[in-house]
Amino acid sequence: MFDDLPPDLGRLHTLRVWHTLWLQRIDDKIAAIQAREAEQERGRRRRPEPPQWIVELGIGSGRPPSEVHTGDCHIAGRRRRAITRDEARTLLASGLRACSHCRPDTALDIVDLPKCPSRPRRPRPRHLDRLCAQPSPPRSTDRHPGPPRPRPRFPSRPSPTGHP
Repeated sequence: MFDDLPPDLGRLHTLRVWHTLWLQRIDDKIAAIQAREAEQERGRRRRPEPPQWIVELGIGSGRPPSEVHTGDCHIAGRRRRAITRDEARTLLASGLRACSHCRPDTALDIVDLPKCPSRPRRPRPRHLDRLCAQPSPPRSTDRHPGPPRPRPRFPSRPSPTGHP
């Protein structure tokens, strides 16, 4: 049926050893992949659940809280810690800002939140009003008034034909 094998015994033994080595390599690779997948599955089972609520912390001394997020919010920064549902409600009720992306106040069924203190806006200076109200003078179409600038001169190169 398959008569493409070599006719002599030496080459047949060589092929048998070669295939045995390849089978061992294949078996080792299968075992390594099975061990890696088992380790990943153990890691998935042992991984702690993500917190339901997190607070983003500010920078500086004491690291004051700056914003409340749900546990799965991707907008939260790296400086954060897990909090309980009651802590999240307390922080939001005390005036801490709620994330506008994940809306923890809506998830906590909080309806009337106090408005977050915002920075007061500075009034616009009066001199800017005068400048903006005046029409700008017409622009000239000449970009470079005056005589044209001389072109830079390059040293002459000998031409390939020998003529200047």
